[in-house]
Amino acid sequence: MTKTFININQLVQVREPEQNILRGAMMADVPTMENAWLTVEDGLIHNYGSMENFQPEEGTEIVDLKGRMVTPTFVDSHTHLVFAEDRDEEFVMKIKGMDYQSIAEAGGGILNSARKLQQTDINTLTERAAQRLKEAIAAGTGAIEIKSGYGLTMESEIKMLQVISQLSEQFPIPIKATFLGAHAFPTADHEKYMNTMIQEMLPEIYSQQLADYIDCFCEDGYYSVQQMERILEAGEKFDLKPKVHVNQFNSIGGIEKAIEYGALSVDHLEVLTDDEINLLKDSDTIPVALPGCSFFIRIPYTPGRKIIDNGLPLVIASDFNPGSAPSFNLSLANSLAAVHMGLLPEEAFNATTFNAAFALELEAETGSITKGKRANFIVAKAGKNLNSISYNFGVDWIDSVFINGEKYE
Repeated sequence: MTKTFININQLVQVREPEQNILRGAMMADVPTMENAWLTVEDGLIHNYGSMENFQPEEGTEIVDLKGRMVTPTFVDSHTHLVFAEDRDEEFVMKIKGMDYQSIAEAGGGILNSARKLQQTDINTLTERAAQRLKEAIAAGTGAIEIKSGYGLTMESEIKMLQVISQLSEQFPIPIKATFLGAHAFPTADHEKYMNTMIQEMLPEIYSQQLADYIDCFCEDGYYSVQQMERILEAGEKFDLKPKVHVNQFNSIGGIEKAIEYGALSVDHLEVLTDDEINLLKDSDTIPVALPGCSFFIRIPYTPGRKIIDNGLPLVIASDFNPGSAPSFNLSLANSLAAVHMGLLPEEAFNATTFNAAFALELEAETGSITKGKRANFIVAKAGKNLNSISYNFGVDWIDSVFINGEKYE
């Protein structure tokens, strides 16, 4: 089936195939075609052009967008979408003045989610995750990464990854799975749990082909750099590339070790030194900022402006999770990046679309309006433009979302 969308006021993020990730000043450029048309065939972007040269083809369905903007869907490269229940009780604790560490020490945090998930059957987990994913797609997300990490036992980590696998079969968008068994330590016997991950979980994950990446929360009070190194080395033997949590609260050497192991991305980076920026400059590892987390738990924002001004690429993701970032809305992430990180609307948009696809190795499939890529795109409400995404914080600018060329209901 061929479908042509006409009278597009602005066709945003139009790029040629095989362009590299955007770095530094390049991130301020979002190529846009005015007064355009877009043709979709077999779920892929087939062609586009100016309405001045438009010639309708016989047998093609015509959809008149009446002067609305079209953009590619967002790519969310860091989420914890599979969990049993919200942790809204901890939200009240935050309001009363408790910080992230204090809540964890009081029985909240990651271990709270783990207890709840261990008691929830796989069908219930899948139903709840599916509902969240439907809402995320309706909010403009057209590709996503989902982590385990709320299981913290052999049975429950595998269960989480099996849920993600089921979501991949049920949903029409690309979904990447990340094994995050090293999210927290479930007991005081750290060495025993390390051995369980390395000797039991990883072989089973490989056997069932349940993960694309491996992650570790490298931070004071969680996993040391040395422990992360053991985990990444083990993951390497099972063909799992690292995507790791580093520098959320402290700089302890995690970035250097992640780069050494060829990490696809380093995520969080709320604390970032000049030396670490220089290390990233000399690597292919992608910096990923999570402004929703900074907003919700009131910690510093990743220095996105500094990262870009140093000629690096930047990706922005939601970090959607029940404790520190309970929002999958990447439009809001664009606003936070502009207001609190000093990014231009164009830079924030590139960080959540084109660059974000590279952080999931999906740059050949999504992230831009490019011939041959998936026809995953957003149709804006009347009168909205690229600035509106960052400017109208908390306001829904989306009229409809198309996945593989079909309107998502």
